[in-house]
Amino acid sequence: MPGMAGLMRSMSEPPAYSPPPIWTWAKPSGGRFAEINRPTAGATHERQLPVGRHPLQLYSLATPNGVKVTVMLEELLALGHAGAEYDAWLVRINDGEQFGSGFVAVNPNSKIPALVDRSGAEPVRIFESGAILLYLAEKFGGAFVPPAGERARAECLSWLFWQMGAAPFLGGGFGHFYAYAPEKIEYAIDRYAMETKRQLDVLDRRLAEVPYLAGDDYTIADIAVWPWYGTLAKGQLYGAGEFLQVHEYKSVVRWTDEIAKRPAVKRGRMVNRTWGQPSSQLHERHAASDFETKTQDKLQGGAA
Repeated sequence: MPGMAGLMRSMSEPPAYSPPPIWTWAKPSGGRFAEINRPTAGATHERQLPVGRHPLQLYSLATPNGVKVTVMLEELLALGHAGAEYDAWLVRINDGEQFGSGFVAVNPNSKIPALVDRSGAEPVRIFESGAILLYLAEKFGGAFVPPAGERARAECLSWLFWQMGAAPFLGGGFGHFYAYAPEKIEYAIDRYAMETKRQLDVLDRRLAEVPYLAGDDYTIADIAVWPWYGTLAKGQLYGAGEFLQVHEYKSVVRWTDEIAKRPAVKRGRMVNRTWGQPSSQLHERHAASDFETKTQDKLQGGAA
């Protein structure tokens, strides 16, 4: 009978996928983002970007990549850099706003965050979160980056670019197949769960040795890594805390909790946020006072 059971099971299973010689986009890919995924670049519609009164114009959403930049800007303001004042405009990526003509002109890759620096004679566009962090650090006197020639600078840049290379395995790999794919594929989830846990172990071993990733000081490496791996370590990413047993990475949890206490981090993670408690959502940020007066709980209360 086991042979019959196996036969029945094989008859009920769909045939294995055999890739054609040439791939064509014949149907939606399925999953949470099927409506906006496509194999071509460029704008899909005309839509100009708004421009506020501050030197820096940010177009973003409070995903981990977006939070990196708003935390950095709030940290710069906390240091007294008035030139870091910014307008943060919400880009609803689930609605395809990143494919508007104005956004594509700032970031041809159609990904948030994107920044325009209007403080000079000509606007300067900066896209990719790591590039934005480095640009802002250099613009404001090397803030949150150790001086050139120091060992800590090499560590800072190494961990910064580690995050750029590692996070796609966490987000596009594990996060997609665990949380967003139209069907659960054991091989894919196991493959990327293994890699995600390996990455957490890499961080845990480093943070068992030093307070911050570059050494004794908080840098853009921490600002880049924390929104992804700090959120993961608290079980707040993809609902996968128990599955990945994230509490086991005690040094990552210690580092995560310490960074979360920083006032600039608390503010930065609120900007362009459209989920969670209304008091944690500041859809747009145009002034420091917005944190007190423009969060969704305040706006909804005023409308009631």
